[in-house]
Amino acid sequence: MKMKATPDFRHASEGDEGNRINIPLKKKRNFSPEAFLAKAGLGRAIIKLGDKERAFSQGDPAENVFYIQSGRIRLSVIAKTGKEATIALLGAGDFFGEECIALAQPIRTASASAITPCSLLKIDRKEMVRALHQEHTFSDLFVAHLLARNARVQEDLVDQLFNSSEKRLARVLLLLAQFGKESAPETVIPKISQEVLAEMVGTTRARVNFFMNRFRKLGFIEYNGSIEVHPSLLSIVLHD
Repeated sequence: MKMKATPDFRHASEGDEGNRINIPLKKKRNFSPEAFLAKAGLGRAIIKLGDKERAFSQGDPAENVFYIQSGRIRLSVIAKTGKEATIALLGAGDFFGEECIALAQPIRTASASAITPCSLLKIDRKEMVRALHQEHTFSDLFVAHLLARNARVQEDLVDQLFNSSEKRLARVLLLLAQFGKESAPETVIPKISQEVLAEMVGTTRARVNFFMNRFRKLGFIEYNGSIEVHPSLLSIVLHD
């Protein structure tokens, strides 16, 4: 009896080399945090603020994160007694309003107002969360910002607890001039009132006026409306 040949499936499962289809791999999209923060787009808008205009007020719904493209922003809080305190002065390259990312923080705990004309990138909360989840280079940049902000808060606390009013004022002026940052210092500080400086230092306007005049006589600053900070002011901060 003739045996039925068993079919050979080896070639049926193997594609012919000549007929093999090459499917091109999808190229990974290059993401640039700098480009993302430089222009408007989906969930992002550029807004301009004039001097003393507010980005948001204490008690407003927290729905956006802001990135400072240029200018200076003042963060302040008002107590139930009506007393106002400045908690931070921010410049180009800083984020603020990031508390909106936490769902447990639905309202603004501080006010943000311009102390010079500003260009800000307003990023919707959903778009910010998406970028942090999907774009590792951007999330690395943002985490670095948060760590730097946390370190600054700790330094401010130590400064308030252990340093004199004179040394605290010198440190505030140096921070405003961005001494210690990677970029070159901006030795000329935008016009800022002695009342605001007093709030930041935690002293009276009279004491700020006294120390400002002293710094000027010692050649540490030039003070005539605007403030020009000289590197020699570091000697006040470093002196024990």
